[in-house]
Amino acid sequence: MAFWSDASGGEPKRAYRWILDVDGIQAYTIKKVSKPSFTVSESEHQFINHTYYYPGRVTWNTISFTLVDPINPDVSAALIKKVVASGYKPADKETDTKTMNKKDSTSALGEIKIEQLNSDGSPVETWTLKNAWIKDVKFGDLDYTTDDMVEIEVEVRYDYATCDTTFGGSGLFKP
Repeated sequence: MAFWSDASGGEPKRAYRWILDVDGIQAYTIKKVSKPSFTVSESEHQFINHTYYYPGRVTWNTISFTLVDPINPDVSAALIKKVVASGYKPADKETDTKTMNKKDSTSALGEIKIEQLNSDGSPVETWTLKNAWIKDVKFGDLDYTTDDMVEIEVEVRYDYATCDTTFGGSGLFKP
């Protein structure tokens, strides 16, 4: 039975019903997010005149999200604080030897969740990124010829993701 005629509440997941939960950043400032994705590597084996392929390792791809940068709350400042909490410090003196590390970086960013919602506002799919850390931040462009809001683009690296869904199953991708 197709989702549009299913009386049990079946409906397609909509691209505009979601919430990204990043500790310390207000959800209403987040404009766009990419869902987790992965790539399976392949190994090639040649035998006489034939080539065979075998699946290899799963590598999770980075996600990115776009924010608007209001004056208050200052999203730029919140992101900079997360990078500083990750261990980054400009070298003001030769004795400044602290460096970024995974423990501080994942702790500074906290747990990231992407929730897709149904028409009632209830989660129907929840992605949780494990050991996520900030990989790239672009603080936007300034331009006299436009009245657009300043946008910040953030790229996040993570080890893997789990997925919980209302109807398809709980704990998908959980180790």
